[in-house]
Amino acid sequence: MRRVLFVCSQNKLRSPTAEQVFAGRGDLEVASAGLNHDAEQPLGAELVEWAQLIFVMEKAQRNKLQHKFKAQLRGKRVVCLDIPDDYEYMAPALVQLLLARVPKHL
Repeated sequence: MRRVLFVCSQNKLRSPTAEQVFAGRGDLEVASAGLNHDAEQPLGAELVEWAQLIFVMEKAQRNKLQHKFKAQLRGKRVVCLDIPDDYEYMAPALVQLLLARVPKHL
């Protein structure tokens, strides 16, 4: 079982959609969180340590993640999906982007 973490800013739209899309896979254990302090599910060091693979939606989020959790990220792979904050939760276009970009990294 591979532990995969999806991260965005607020954990309201993109990362919860990604968590929902990939939650049904039997080979993955998935979670999502947000980097902002007021996120629905704020990202903490424990969750970063739990993850084996981390997906962020934007380059700025990768930078913030690396700055905030440098110690916990040692040896972990962080993949930027380059998905802008232009989508609603479970929007078909967002689901299609996730299905096109995530599996090749799993």
